[in-house]
Amino acid sequence: MIVKVVIVRAVLAALLAALLVAVAAGFAGAPPARAAGDTAGIRVRDGRLVEATGSDLVLRGVNHDFMSYPDENGAFAAIKAAGANAVRIPLGIGHRWRADDSHDVATVVGLCRQNRLVCVLDAHDTTGFGEERTAATIAQAVRFWLDVRPALIGQEDYAIINIANEPFGNGTTMPWAAQTADAIRQLRAPGYRHTLMVNAPRWGPDESFVMGDNANRVLAADPTGNTVFDIHMYGQFTTASKVNAYLGAFTSRRLPIVIGEFAAEHRWGNPDEDAIMAAAQAYQVGYFGWSWSGNDPQDSYLDLVDRFDPGSRTPWGQRFINGPNGLHTATREATIYRRGTGAAQAKGPQRVTVSDVTSRSVHLSWQRRPGIAWWTTYRVVSVNGAAETQLRTTDTSTVTVSGLNPSTEYTFAVYARNRVGHRSPRSALVTAVTPPSR
Repeated sequence: MIVKVVIVRAVLAALLAALLVAVAAGFAGAPPARAAGDTAGIRVRDGRLVEATGSDLVLRGVNHDFMSYPDENGAFAAIKAAGANAVRIPLGIGHRWRADDSHDVATVVGLCRQNRLVCVLDAHDTTGFGEERTAATIAQAVRFWLDVRPALIGQEDYAIINIANEPFGNGTTMPWAAQTADAIRQLRAPGYRHTLMVNAPRWGPDESFVMGDNANRVLAADPTGNTVFDIHMYGQFTTASKVNAYLGAFTSRRLPIVIGEFAAEHRWGNPDEDAIMAAAQAYQVGYFGWSWSGNDPQDSYLDLVDRFDPGSRTPWGQRFINGPNGLHTATREATIYRRGTGAAQAKGPQRVTVSDVTSRSVHLSWQRRPGIAWWTTYRVVSVNGAAETQLRTTDTSTVTVSGLNPSTEYTFAVYARNRVGHRSPRSALVTAVTPPSR
């Protein structure tokens, strides 16, 4: 009898786990987790990053500090409008910065897909380990990725996992190769099928060529071969010859390389941004400018736009977006969106209607998403250009929004979200004009 109870419980647990995965994947408009050996999704082929179609994927994008500014989500649409095909997102894991969780990860991936961007997710707390007192280890970053894996199942076509940002500071003892190889094995063991990205040590620029010397050893630790290397071009990358020498050392060995961060200025060395962008174009490797907005005041020269205002580009932003080899001249959208299979083709809540409009409130209703009703909540937002403001969250398909101003035009939309954290695309917009108060 005890054996039977245990078996029944095990079967129920397995069924529930399968249900959770199926609901999560179906809600996000994504395929189920890849089977072992399946080559679908973003991957590495012959030293280059490619999509499931086999098309080259040359990432051109911006770093956006989601961990510090989790409410500046209008940045995704603005970054896309600037010409990017990808965005690199620093996430906190609870050591140097606040801890993001599965809900945050699902939100970020959803925003990327909604705005037709490839999403590079970066565990940022490892920055400068060994010199920075509160920095996390690579092993702690691995635990973070294992914890948030449910939010990433089925997202292999849209998301890349950047295991640990700038994982060592300066120092003579840096077991970068051994720890990075071990991290790759630990993430592959439970079934992570995403392309992985690994950062250079010594705060990112690989001044002692540790990543360059050990790249083959690290890549060999990945049974799928889907690992790409990430160099941050600050510090010593002050001339075209230095930039070309580093990128050439990888591309000549057919080792995939991306420039995950760079800028026009830096307090430690003055990078040659023109040479960096020209070399990236010549070698057809990806790059990400640092960063969209929100740097500390002493580092505000790194902002591409002022105060998250896409209409207020800084000199760095003008150069990066519109200059030679910038976002507007060298970027191709990922084919997963161009061939109509991205999240932009998935459906959000349907048939949103407005009724009972008063000077202070409106009533909204929509078609309930089919499936498991208790599994879904709905989030109502007001929309102003690229900006959104959350108004209400409800388990039903109807809501009254109050606290409005008389004689004002409002635009509303609705998202659906499941309990795992996956969010649907936004519904069609609806508008209402409140009458004057009497």
